[in-house]
Amino acid sequence: MNLKPQPESQKFIRLVNNVAVLSLLLLFLFLSVVYAASPARPEPEDRITPPETFFGFQPGADRKIARWDRIVDYFYLLEKESPKIKVINLGPSTMGHPFLLVIISSPENLKNLDNIKEINRKISDPRNVPPEEIPELIARGRAIICQSMSLHATEIGGTQMAPELAYELLSGSDPETEKILENVVFLMIPCFNPDGQVMVTDWYYRTLGTEYEGSSLPYLYHKYAGHDNNRDGEFLNLQESLYAARILYREWNPQAYVDHHHMGSYGPRLYIPPYCEPIRPHADPLIWRELAWFGSHMAYRLEEAGKTGVINDAIFPGWGHFGWHWITPFHNIAGMLTESASARLATPIFIHPDQLRGESRGFPAYEPQTNFPHPWEGGWWRLRDIAEQQKIAARAVLDLAARHRETLLRNAYLKAIRQIERGASEKPGALIIPVDQHDRLTAIKMINTLLLSGIEIHRLTANLRADGVIYPAGSFVINKAQPKRGLIKNLLERTLYPDNYWTRSSDGRPLRPYDLATHTMAEFMGVRVEQLTDFPKEGLEVITQPIKPEGKISSGPAGYRLDGRLNDSFRAVSLLLSKKIKIFRTDIDKEDFNCGDFLIPLAPLSLLREVAAETGVDFLPLKNMPASGFHEVRRLRVGLYQRFYGGNMDEGWTRLLLEKFNLPYVTIMDADIKSGSLPSKIDLLILPADSPSIIMGEAGGEFRRLENFPPEYRSGLGKEGLEKLKEFVSRGGALVCLGASCNLAIEKFGLQLKNAVTGLDSREFFCPGSTLKVSFDRHNPLAYGLPEKGLALFYDSPAFYLLPGQESEKYRVVVRYEERELLQSGWLIGEKHLSKKAAVVEAVYGRGQIILIGLRAQHRAQTHGTFKLLFNTIIR
Repeated sequence: MNLKPQPESQKFIRLVNNVAVLSLLLLFLFLSVVYAASPARPEPEDRITPPETFFGFQPGADRKIARWDRIVDYFYLLEKESPKIKVINLGPSTMGHPFLLVIISSPENLKNLDNIKEINRKISDPRNVPPEEIPELIARGRAIICQSMSLHATEIGGTQMAPELAYELLSGSDPETEKILENVVFLMIPCFNPDGQVMVTDWYYRTLGTEYEGSSLPYLYHKYAGHDNNRDGEFLNLQESLYAARILYREWNPQAYVDHHHMGSYGPRLYIPPYCEPIRPHADPLIWRELAWFGSHMAYRLEEAGKTGVINDAIFPGWGHFGWHWITPFHNIAGMLTESASARLATPIFIHPDQLRGESRGFPAYEPQTNFPHPWEGGWWRLRDIAEQQKIAARAVLDLAARHRETLLRNAYLKAIRQIERGASEKPGALIIPVDQHDRLTAIKMINTLLLSGIEIHRLTANLRADGVIYPAGSFVINKAQPKRGLIKNLLERTLYPDNYWTRSSDGRPLRPYDLATHTMAEFMGVRVEQLTDFPKEGLEVITQPIKPEGKISSGPAGYRLDGRLNDSFRAVSLLLSKKIKIFRTDIDKEDFNCGDFLIPLAPLSLLREVAAETGVDFLPLKNMPASGFHEVRRLRVGLYQRFYGGNMDEGWTRLLLEKFNLPYVTIMDADIKSGSLPSKIDLLILPADSPSIIMGEAGGEFRRLENFPPEYRSGLGKEGLEKLKEFVSRGGALVCLGASCNLAIEKFGLQLKNAVTGLDSREFFCPGSTLKVSFDRHNPLAYGLPEKGLALFYDSPAFYLLPGQESEKYRVVVRYEERELLQSGWLIGEKHLSKKAAVVEAVYGRGQIILIGLRAQHRAQTHGTFKLLFNTIIR
């Protein structure tokens, strides 16, 4: 049979083939056009780099820590690989590392962030929004959730977990992840303390494989604050705090915020919300319900995942410090905390079952209870365990927000409108900060800080007559009828810590608050705040930007005068002294100046303009140079004592304060003292608040054990250093002791003084961080510029009385507690032990001077009202 195709058949076959090829080409072109015109699709999972591929290990792996610079690189890589993430560098940290805000949501939401932010702004502050528009805003809005990691740099789990959490959200295609991305805008702060993260990572690798592996950093893990960077949510002294306030308080106003931390190793594996008793007043009640709601969902998800040792409603009370997770409820944000049991940084730790303990608030014993139904049984505990449980908790918050987006947004509206209604109905209904303050520039600093917290403030454009008082134009008025009413009341009104069942143990001993018993900003700053029955209806302007005082210059026949009551006058004086300008100080009151004012007979006008612009201080006209009653000012060479053992936060805050006011100092270590070279370097040595045993190097039982640190990081004066310090003072040096370090001077220098409150049972005397009433000897040079009466912060403070002796003339009391009704805000048991006792004493020692400042004059760079007690020791 002939099977060869015939010529006609060959032509037909070629035709069919050509048509088929042409059809395929047309189909390909059609599909290409359709694909190009279709919306952008998410990148497939295999296009997104997993963290273990990028870092070379799984986050949380034993003895591995990803450094912040590499984590930053990873987030920028994710931004290139996925349309679901936006990375924003808010600016440099205190020491110059990038501070990132990472936003994760659907591509559509990321394109629409400005609109989402505006919707949320209206819901969070509905004063100018018609009620009928709220349902539509809720329907269009997205839940905004913020979570921050590793604020405390040795608590490394959060920042190590963050890349993995981001990867799973970006690469996941499961229904839960898709729902989160669609309904939630997730604001992640992957590292709240980049500087500390770098320090801790480098320290860990430096000690890895040695006997010091997993040891704590021997110095502060923030340049200034160390662990106290979580105590700056109201005063915003740190650069990182300013970034967080911008995110939380003004730009985004999230519905919920979670701060992921670590705690001790020998109790529960993880604390989650809600807080236990007591709670701080003036938050909207919905806040406390939301904390329980979120916490229950976290607990369920953790139990579902087989995680044990999880506790809630215990350990951490609802009245805490005003760091981020504890202050946000008063911004109508459900502010929450997780606390994971710690490993030894990235090194595993073995915990024997017999080592597990309760013995804390709401958790008396390590046994099952309703808020701790599934105890962990002990064993090896790893960084990976921490990363996993924090990731589950973080996802649970996002999942709940996605499931109940509209409820969260409706709650945000309800919290705001109910606070507004409470403020509108309560009497007094407003607060006024008169312009005529003892220190007007400090009052302006307080106003600016409140503005950074998103509080609405007005200024009088004309004199106001209210409640029988005439308030001058320029005074500041705060209406309580605004969403942040709870914050206003806690910062600016008297607050009393509860003394009840929740705050005492079964034997009647008071339970120490978590940090201070009050955070009343106005009292700390020495700013006068008065109540107004009603908010004025007219004669007001809204302040929209921080106020920048412009110092004025008015020359008199004898030169210029600076008001010694102003903290910033000390800054101006220091700047002028650095330029070799001769300055005098008054020792008496006269008609045209007060005791403690600064007199400047002659200075270049261009320099005065520069200093006035920088400080805001007015150079007032000096009519006549007095014939007597003044002295020439000198600025002492200042040394600030610094130790190891993890550093001293009070030392760090004092450094920050001196730098803010341009007061030069040098750091003094043990070796500087032991060498006997202090007189060639400094005139005055400041000992920050600290235990005498730690300063001396006798810290084995009281603090961290000496052997936990390499030998070069073990500090302490010892007998040799103490003798050299005595020699420095006796030969004419000045020693300034702050807070608890006063006990060193009393014990080791043989002063004729006794601490009136040492050794007392807490049922007899207890004062945990409270503002107390004091009187200042304003004619003593150490109290120049202070008022006759004022407030001071008592916090682990000594109080002094003079013992009988032969040299009583060498002692002078500078500040004294009032006789009765001492407490302004906080908690005080046993007032009689402080009645009329000295709070600040100066003593002659040889040819030198010892100044004991028992009250917290410069606490966390917050107590502006008593800064001058320290400044006067430097500017003489």
